[in-house]
Amino acid sequence: MKEEVLRLDRLTFVEQGVTELNHFNLSLFAGEIMGLIPVNGTGLMALLRLLRQNIPLHYGYVYYREKRINHWRHADGKYNRIGIVENQSGLADDLTVADNVFVLRQGFKKRVLHRGALNRLLEPFLREIGMRISANAYIKDLSALERFVVEIVKAVVAGCKLIILNDPGNIISDVELEKLREILRHYASEGIAFLYISRHYEEIRSVCARVALMVNGQIAKVLNTRETAPDMIHCFAVENYERLVQQSARRKADPEAKPALVMQDACLGAMAGLSLKVAPGECVVLQDLENRIFEDFIAIATGERTLERGSFLVGGNPYSIKNRRDMAVIQRLAAGTMLFPELSYMDNLCFTLDHRLSHIWLRSRIKVGIRREYEPWLGWDVFDKPIEELTPMQRYDLIYARVLLQRPRVVLCVQPFMQADVEQRMHIWQLIERLLEKEIAVVILAVNLADTLSLADRLVQIRNGRVLATYDRSEFGELPESSPWQHLWQDSQ
Repeated sequence: MKEEVLRLDRLTFVEQGVTELNHFNLSLFAGEIMGLIPVNGTGLMALLRLLRQNIPLHYGYVYYREKRINHWRHADGKYNRIGIVENQSGLADDLTVADNVFVLRQGFKKRVLHRGALNRLLEPFLREIGMRISANAYIKDLSALERFVVEIVKAVVAGCKLIILNDPGNIISDVELEKLREILRHYASEGIAFLYISRHYEEIRSVCARVALMVNGQIAKVLNTRETAPDMIHCFAVENYERLVQQSARRKADPEAKPALVMQDACLGAMAGLSLKVAPGECVVLQDLENRIFEDFIAIATGERTLERGSFLVGGNPYSIKNRRDMAVIQRLAAGTMLFPELSYMDNLCFTLDHRLSHIWLRSRIKVGIRREYEPWLGWDVFDKPIEELTPMQRYDLIYARVLLQRPRVVLCVQPFMQADVEQRMHIWQLIERLLEKEIAVVILAVNLADTLSLADRLVQIRNGRVLATYDRSEFGELPESSPWQHLWQDSQ
């Protein structure tokens, strides 16, 4: 008989008058790796909060390890022994692996630490999953995969029988995901259950036996992953996705045009001799298989650091703080990180326009003209709204409109689809297409390919800070079958 690890029974959660979860039902069993696809973002964060801590419910029951731990009549506020591993690492960067696993965990009470003893305790856990990580290594020096694995090991050591992985494909590359799957299967064989959250069916079916579709705070359907991609996923995504693929396939960058971006033997930090050329209107995806060079690349683009060696040219000129407006950076999770709540909508929109219009802040007529020009796209009502009241879609519109007003030669997009639901991903696709239509070169930094191939003219894979392989659009069908939407590329060959 299967041992039930988690059961959510008719869970209804209301916050500030908004129903986040509505009669939510889900069951997981010991040794199971179950997938969860949030077709839209409604209720996902609420679900993670409820699993982490027993907070008040509007209705329903939560059972963990066959014991009721929360129900609508009473919530004790206690934290549950459930591991949650997500993009925001729960590890302390300046402590060692052993310290994070053993010392920073619930129930640790020793006052005198014997480092050698802790290291010896940790060694068997790492050896049995085939990870060569030093117990004395500092977390800040680990790769993304190693950090992810340390968090899993920490949850195992703490006695968690359920571990939730929130969108690992946005943190770990396609190659490293296979190693992660081996580790999950190992712990599943020991009776630990996993809830694997991802937006992509191809990623989930490679490791999960069952997958649940979460729509508007409800479980709409539970499927066996041996089945083909469900009609519901097609309904929400593939039809429009295919249209976008076909549209972007017709757009061709001019290979004879003067490059918008040229990197030659660029060296900084983990970047060890990276060479790259990008033409105006071309979209190039840089997939870092080790997730190591992003911060260095962003530091160069924002002017925070300069190269140790090599060259970085934008529009044929050495890139520096003087011509920084020639390059724009759209950070990961941009809707929450790139706007200034203390400024008005118009001031946010014109924030990087001063190099083109030196009197932008003094002449209201200029702003009136900009508003008249952009109202058909952005909407007439958003200009008078505080930033906090904008929807995620309106925030993305504002950020990309600001970039278009800036008129850079190159835009660096850092994991643009990270944590975006289906509708938001479609919207971001269209916004990046706007940049490309204006002959702006777009460089997308990606760990996992996710949705970026629909826009890419080229895919450049990087390992050890250097170019490992390059794929033209016509060669995307040669990528692994586990790549999201891969069947579309194979059909187009």
